[in-house]
Amino acid sequence: MFLLVAAGNASAEDPFLRRTATVRAVEKVGPAVVSIATEQLEKEQNPFSRSSPQPRTGSYFSDLFERKAPRASHDLGSGVIISPEGHILTNEHVIRQARRISITLADGRTFQATVVGADPSNDVAVLKADTDEPLPWAAPGTSSDIMVGEPVIAIGNPFGFSNTVTTGVISAANRSIHTGQQTFHGFLQTDASINPGNSGGPLVNAEGSLIGINTAIYQGAEGIGFAIPIDVAQRVVAELIEHGEVHPVTLGIDFQDLDPALREVMELPSSMSGCLINRVRPDGPAERAGVRRGDVLTRLDGLPVRSARQLFEIFQTTTPQQRLKIQYWRDGKSFTTEVVAKEIPENVEAELANRLMGLSLEWRAQIGFEISNVRQKSPASLIGLQRGDLLLAVNGLVLDSRDALRRAILGLRGRERALVVVQRGRGRYHLMIPLR
Repeated sequence: MFLLVAAGNASAEDPFLRRTATVRAVEKVGPAVVSIATEQLEKEQNPFSRSSPQPRTGSYFSDLFERKAPRASHDLGSGVIISPEGHILTNEHVIRQARRISITLADGRTFQATVVGADPSNDVAVLKADTDEPLPWAAPGTSSDIMVGEPVIAIGNPFGFSNTVTTGVISAANRSIHTGQQTFHGFLQTDASINPGNSGGPLVNAEGSLIGINTAIYQGAEGIGFAIPIDVAQRVVAELIEHGEVHPVTLGIDFQDLDPALREVMELPSSMSGCLINRVRPDGPAERAGVRRGDVLTRLDGLPVRSARQLFEIFQTTTPQQRLKIQYWRDGKSFTTEVVAKEIPENVEAELANRLMGLSLEWRAQIGFEISNVRQKSPASLIGLQRGDLLLAVNGLVLDSRDALRRAILGLRGRERALVVVQRGRGRYHLMIPLR
């Protein structure tokens, strides 16, 4: 005699058997996840541009002579509410150039949102919902104790399917990813499915703690996604809420790549990578930590230093007052110390412009930045720049304000050359300036 028992009886008697850690985590964080819709204005196309599509027969002359209103485009992304005040954490690229932003909660409520601040260097943005209604929110956790292999959950709005849940594990930590214009360091890698529209959504651990912000997928691959660690995001969020931007920082050092000649003279191990510290500013963070000129910086905050450019990229993602552990090589021994990043003082761009390019610049109303002096035997003098020339752009950034000049000059740190646009008389010229 056989006794048949229905497969569903056990769960019917005890429904909590199916309420796994994943279910509890989604129940905890899911209500705070929002879908973000942005409206942007598409730029008008130049009919003479090679990248413009060929005009249809009969419309060519009207396209040339009739000024058409810019068309609106719409994009989708994700975010997570992180405070009872309605602050929403998302990616900067989700809301870039948006003229209108709306958010939709899991319960269907929709609100307009305004940008509190955005930082492209870290790809982090903070929005605020335009409502006084109470909103669900998820307190950020920590990413300092991330374990490779631990289970994680991604929640977001892929392809417009709101509040989609996918699961996976932490595949790796401290990953560097390269985009067309920028390199990011220190990202988390996960195989939880991340698709277009997931950007800005939360990455959650099995305890339901917010540990990262989903940011990117590796093009052409499956199961390779990246997230910003929440500890990094929180530092940026604090700056954005207080100042609306992240102020650039310094450790009080100048540095350069290690070439073969330097390696030979300094008798460095062939396997060592790093940057040579060629200047330590008096009473700066590095000097106070015991760092000296001639030291070789090999690791910064857990990341191996491979080039001067990479070191500058890490500085770009650092916030004021952040404590950084650095490792350096001196006299055949390795040392470790801690430094506190400090905000770069105002007007430092004038000193940098002179030191890196050999230029002194003066702002002229209605004209722009005029070169008031060219240091002898400097990179600028070697390519023929003269007093009275106008500096119009640096590395694609138009110099239409003092703030633009500051961003452009600070962006030269760690680079070997700069592309500048200079006006002399009626002529405009694109020139490459070697730095230092």
